[in-house]
Amino acid sequence: MAQALKRSGASVTAVDTARYSEIFGQCWISLSACEINERELDDALNYLSNLPPVHGYFTETFCIESRFFQHHNGMRIDAIRNALEEQFRDSVLFPVLLTSLILASDRVDSTTAVHMAYLKKWSARSHKDLELRKPELLDGRGTTIRGNAIELAPQLGSFDFAYLDPPYNQHRYYTNYHIFETLVAWDAPEHYGIACKRIDSRDDTTKSDFNKKRQMPVALRATIQQLDARVLVLSYNNESWLTLTDLMDYCSSYECVVPLAFDSKRYVGAQIGIHSPAGVRVGEITHLRNVEYVVVAGPRETVRAMTEPYAHSSNEVLTASHAGALQRGELSLF
Repeated sequence: MAQALKRSGASVTAVDTARYSEIFGQCWISLSACEINERELDDALNYLSNLPPVHGYFTETFCIESRFFQHHNGMRIDAIRNALEEQFRDSVLFPVLLTSLILASDRVDSTTAVHMAYLKKWSARSHKDLELRKPELLDGRGTTIRGNAIELAPQLGSFDFAYLDPPYNQHRYYTNYHIFETLVAWDAPEHYGIACKRIDSRDDTTKSDFNKKRQMPVALRATIQQLDARVLVLSYNNESWLTLTDLMDYCSSYECVVPLAFDSKRYVGAQIGIHSPAGVRVGEITHLRNVEYVVVAGPRETVRAMTEPYAHSSNEVLTASHAGALQRGELSLF
């Protein structure tokens, strides 16, 4: 979303707690394409791509002790990341090159997308060779901040538009993408469990109120109330802790609040999760689709202009999924 807004010409401020999000932000949001010498970037990518493989922490942890990557790719990741730390740490190219490595690793892993577990059998893409590609850089400048949204919201200043995408449940991005965290920190941490998660995943400092069922509503409401934005867009879905009515209530200080709903295919883990670690089927697939919400709040005419193109299809989804609430008057479409 931050990239799309910057690409459209907006001045963007991106906020997240993850190390890898900060690197992505430095690459795509804070940096302007005009600051980068394309030839130097091409030369650096070519140099890193041809480094001899090294069996280091990454290979031992994520190829031997766990099975996220095949050995030949893990050794190349070790070699490239070592070189980035030793030779490019103070270079303007550092976040661009590290972003390239993170994305390259993601294209050859053996997971269903997150790092909570790896597949029992090697994925087809894991057999491919790691390939560094040049990220598509964007013109213009922005701001990247690594921090807690609850604490930062009252300090950020005024915005024309704010987009909030809070976690949907107890699963934390810190553990969902712990390998990316390690790729950025490059600190060879102690780890635990089959997935070799970072030991600091157990620390309170890496946990968020947004992943706690009781604290999450309070945290989200506080963030919305303290954020100074003319228009607010909030995304969520119908399989999470808050109802659509809750979300709209949290945004009630705005003149107009309009909910949009979109029928969506569920994450593939909904199907894989019915099997035990041994591959034995232990459950049944209940449903393959859910409803994704987008709540738009702000001045009435602005909100109407933003939502009307999607109103008809969205209303069909809302009517089908919230017929009772609509009939009781607990939920209104406009």
